[in-house]
Amino acid sequence: MNNEIVPIRDGYGKALLKLGVENENVIVLDADLSSSTRTNWFAEKFQQRFVDVGIAEQNMVGIAAGMSLNNKIPFVTTYGVFVCGRAFDQIRNTVCYSHLNVKIVGSHGGISVGPDGGSHQAIEDISLMRTLPNMTVVVPCDHIQAYKATLAIADHKGPVYLRLAREATKTITTEQDEFQLGKAQIITEGEDCVIFFAGTIGAEVVQATELLRKDKISPTVINLHTIKPLDTEVIIKYAKRFDKIFVVEEHLKIGGLGAAISQTLTEFYPRKIIHIGIDDRFGESGDPHVLLDAFGLSAARIMDKVLQSI
Repeated sequence: MNNEIVPIRDGYGKALLKLGVENENVIVLDADLSSSTRTNWFAEKFQQRFVDVGIAEQNMVGIAAGMSLNNKIPFVTTYGVFVCGRAFDQIRNTVCYSHLNVKIVGSHGGISVGPDGGSHQAIEDISLMRTLPNMTVVVPCDHIQAYKATLAIADHKGPVYLRLAREATKTITTEQDEFQLGKAQIITEGEDCVIFFAGTIGAEVVQATELLRKDKISPTVINLHTIKPLDTEVIIKYAKRFDKIFVVEEHLKIGGLGAAISQTLTEFYPRKIIHIGIDDRFGESGDPHVLLDAFGLSAARIMDKVLQSI
């Protein structure tokens, strides 16, 4: 992990600019939040291919669906809590049911949104989106991976949900790292346990790993950036290798990455996992770093959980 601290949404904004140049069919839609989601960068360069629908998320998804039927590649962008909640019916019955080529980008995921509080903290979005037939779910870990993921989903045919975050976080991947939809990324190889994660919480996981090494514990850390479809081959491989299996996610324990891994292991190689996520509750307002610690998701709290279990 290097010392570069960048908002993950910057990677998304830069990728849209590249797509704007390379593919005239790419259209970007936003719901009155373009400066927060970084779609304003695209709007400044490609004004004729940007639509701000206002605070009308359901209408935005419907417009995007129509565009996709005319061979456009629409990127629907707003806060995850709004697009997944308010527009769920349109995503389900219009986009997924008809397998339309619409890319849904939910920014400001997780409790690290901070002061905006529980009403704006999407902690159930992954659960909602991964239950939908035909939907691909991608949760990159930093701005470099978000850039690569955005380009990849533009080439993928069919509905995609891409989850981003608000806060600037440490960069844990490099320009040279390969990104492929549905294929896990091995961050570090260790000898004592395996930790699976998805999203910007990976910065806390990597920091926790560095702290654990000081206590002579060496974890393997795996980035499952694609939650649907999961890389079941990697999950089963490392479940067979380690007695202790940890899953860390900035999402409710219900329906997220941990649930997806548990389902996989139950079917193919039954094992117990130790799940570090958000219990059955809403988020709350506060400083992002304070909230991560309070919800048991800071590097120190992750380290403590691993130490207690091992």
